[in-house]
Amino acid sequence: MTTANRKLKEKEELKALILDSAKKLFLIKGVEQTTIRSIAQHIDYSVGTVYVYFKDKNAILNELHIQGFAQLSIQFEVLRHVANPMERLIAMGRLYIEFAMANPEMYELMFTLKAPMEALNEADDEEWKQGINAFTFLKATVLECISTGHFKGHQPDALTFMIWSLVHGMCSLHISNRITGVRLDNAAGMVPAGFEEFILILKKL
Repeated sequence: MTTANRKLKEKEELKALILDSAKKLFLIKGVEQTTIRSIAQHIDYSVGTVYVYFKDKNAILNELHIQGFAQLSIQFEVLRHVANPMERLIAMGRLYIEFAMANPEMYELMFTLKAPMEALNEADDEEWKQGINAFTFLKATVLECISTGHFKGHQPDALTFMIWSLVHGMCSLHISNRITGVRLDNAAGMVPAGFEEFILILKKL
C-alpha cells in the first residue's frame, strides 16, 4: 500500500469512527445535548479534527441520514428483477422489516429523530438522492400493481403512504420495545406475523 493510499484509508476510517460515535451519542443523549466537543471526546480526538471532516453537527446528521437510505436503497435494488409487482411489493416489505430489525440505531436516526430532516430540508435533490429513490421505487411498484388489476379505486400516493406508514409503525413499535408492553403472544415475532396478515389484506384490495 502506498503512502497516499494509506493516508486515504486512515481518513476514511476516522470519518467512519466520527459518524459511528455521533450516531450512538445522538441516540443516547439526544441531538440537542450532543455537541461536536462531546463527539470528539468520545473518540479521544480534538474538536478541530472533527471539524476537518464536518462543518457542524447538522452535517454529521445529514451524512448519517443519507448513509442509512443508501443502505436501504441498495437492498431494494436486488428486487428490481422481480417481474410480478405484487410479489415485489411484498418482498420490499419483508426486506424493509429485516433492515429495521438488523439496524435499529440507524433506523431510529432515519425515521424517528426530527433533526436530520431539518438538515435535509436544506439539501438539494442530489444529496437526498437515495431517500428519494427508496420512496420512488415503492410508489412505482404500487403503480404497477394498479396497472395489473390490484388496488382498484385507490389513490396511488395515499396508498403508497399508507403501506409505508403501516410497516414503519410496526418496526418502530418493536424497536422502542412497545410491543412487549401489551403482552401479546410471540411478541418477538409479532412484526413479521403482522406483516403476513397485512399481505392477506393487500391481496384482497
